[in-house]
Amino acid sequence: MFTKMNLEALMNYYEHLILKTILSDGYKSQRQLASETRLSLGLVNKTLNKLIAEGILTKDMKVRPSDADEVRCFTPERAVILAAGYGLRMVPIGSEVPKALLEVRGEVLIERQIRQLQEKGIEEIYVVVGYLKEMFEYLIDEFHVHLLYNKDYDKKNNLFSLGLAKDKIRNAYIIPGDVYTITNPFSQKETYSWYMLGEEEEEGSGFRVSRSGTVKRVPLDQKGNRVLGISYLTEEKGRLLADCMEDLMKEDDWAHSFWEEALFQKKMGGIFPKFVRKEEAVEITTYMDLKSLDAESDHLNSKVLKYIAEVFHVSLDEIQEISLMKKGMTNRSFLFELRGERYIMRLPGEGTEHLINRTGEYHTYEAIKGEGISDQVVAICPEKGYKITKYWQDTRECDPQNPQEVSACMAYLRAFHEKKLTVPHSFNLFESIDYYESLWTRETLFGDYEKVKEKVTALKPFIEKESGDFVLTHIDAVPDNFLFTEEGIRLIDWEYAGMQDPHVDLAMFAIYALYDEKEFDHLMEAYFKTKPDRKTRMKLYAYVSVCGLLWSNWCEYKRMLGVEFGEYSLRQYRYAKEYSKIVLDYMEKDWENE
Repeated sequence: MFTKMNLEALMNYYEHLILKTILSDGYKSQRQLASETRLSLGLVNKTLNKLIAEGILTKDMKVRPSDADEVRCFTPERAVILAAGYGLRMVPIGSEVPKALLEVRGEVLIERQIRQLQEKGIEEIYVVVGYLKEMFEYLIDEFHVHLLYNKDYDKKNNLFSLGLAKDKIRNAYIIPGDVYTITNPFSQKETYSWYMLGEEEEEGSGFRVSRSGTVKRVPLDQKGNRVLGISYLTEEKGRLLADCMEDLMKEDDWAHSFWEEALFQKKMGGIFPKFVRKEEAVEITTYMDLKSLDAESDHLNSKVLKYIAEVFHVSLDEIQEISLMKKGMTNRSFLFELRGERYIMRLPGEGTEHLINRTGEYHTYEAIKGEGISDQVVAICPEKGYKITKYWQDTRECDPQNPQEVSACMAYLRAFHEKKLTVPHSFNLFESIDYYESLWTRETLFGDYEKVKEKVTALKPFIEKESGDFVLTHIDAVPDNFLFTEEGIRLIDWEYAGMQDPHVDLAMFAIYALYDEKEFDHLMEAYFKTKPDRKTRMKLYAYVSVCGLLWSNWCEYKRMLGVEFGEYSLRQYRYAKEYSKIVLDYMEKDWENE
């Protein structure tokens, strides 16, 4: 008698595919099997003969009676739908609704998946939620599903989402919440574990089928099969996967990993593919994916796109080629095309309503309008934090390790400061330190924070006495915000700008670039075109310390919102500690004598 475990291992992909089809739909003819499995008639005949020879099928194409009870155990029992993530690539819709709740062809995506499962008799369904979790609550009453909440959805990938259900993945489907299938991909019988792939190949998929007929990993620069990610795991494979996930989740290095990292661990053995045609299944990861699949979806009427349409006096259909840009430290942005021109739409990031004075930002852009300083702003909405700018082709950010580029940016920065522009608001460093601290929802993890803050605050008398005239200062003049364009250097992203000592901008550049003391001294020489005197250098060191604590507090607030900045936050705190010590020593010994 065969067992579930050795039957799965004994048979090859074609045998499993044919046996599963017979179990699900019964045997009618070899031609019918060839049509349903998409195998050649000759291969069907050869495989059937092998199944009969191995004693798995009788000559009248039925499961041997002695094995019927075992094969009957290959019945799917449950499903886990992964729907916890932000869906950042789904701009601008992702900021309004989770991908799994998108309307596609008159149905809510996850509701369609649940109905398809229930049509095959699968009632034990778990949905892992995180972002906008409350929007999924109605599924409990309407479809009798179970919700599992991933509180770390914003800082860990779906390996940890599936990890919440690791005891639910035996004889189970695993389903990404963003895949739309035309026909029902689930079955009342599953004799083997599989992973869904498209028949067609594409760049950067990371998966293809090996010569042995199992799915394997391939480098992203090689062609592979399109990934859909729906999977089925038998009891044995589910148990192995749970063990592998448990091992990986113990290590921080896997925090940003997909659950497939566990699926392809060596101890898992091989897993077969389940192929679908291009038109049979679609992963909806971007706005354009949804638009291609269902141009009538109500979710295409995003309030963000409506704002763009109002600004340009166009219809929503004219807004084309929407794609996500690199997520910034503060905001999210996407590209779009309109009447042959490309633009950038900025959306406010998490918690920015507490961090940014949007009215002040508006006044800043009014002050620099026509000066050829910044990117070209088409529209800005202080109430919503929206900003539309023209997109520059072929630009590059300043490389802080390139002395020529740094010197050019410092000359540009000094020329801007010498314009002595003014705005009706200022940026107070010490008040901002206190304000960011007031936003914390729990205590900082830095054990000596109070001592460090006391030392940084002790620099205030020195800074107040030695600071120069206040002018419009960028505040966030970091290397990434200096762009080299065909029109020359431009300084972008003026959200934090206000009246301040312009030398603060040098400190901000240095601490973002993670400069050491020697590199910062070279930066000062590039800006001043000479070596500054000691008092000026100490003032700039004081700004490094203050700004280090400022951004450390900012990072702590963002961390409490679930946004991590890794080494950057640690280095900012080190700047606060180390440079306050240098300047306090100077204040005690030499300041009044110079």
